[in-house]
Amino acid sequence: MPVPAAAPKPMQSTVQHPVLLDLPYEPVEKRPLPPGRPREWYVTHNRRLKAMRLAIALLDSGVHLPNQARNERIRSTAEVIGVHPPSDTTCHMVRALMRYSR
Repeated sequence: MPVPAAAPKPMQSTVQHPVLLDLPYEPVEKRPLPPGRPREWYVTHNRRLKAMRLAIALLDSGVHLPNQARNERIRSTAEVIGVHPPSDTTCHMVRALMRYSR
């Protein structure tokens, strides 16, 4: 005898208060990087962090597709959130992060 399917329960949010994001949030406190790595590791690590910050800020501002994020838009977002203007390589990395998150 088949068991009847249970009625789906309505989903409830676990958020007590809605969160409004006008500007990107403040970054967490920086910690020193581990010593003893080659310089290229530190450069790549910092570039990835910057690209993630920029991708999050772009997503928060309504830019959801990589083709909407031109270098000029990424650099103007960097100015808004207070980081140095990114290089072409970092802009490419921002678009790659946006592409792979879909």
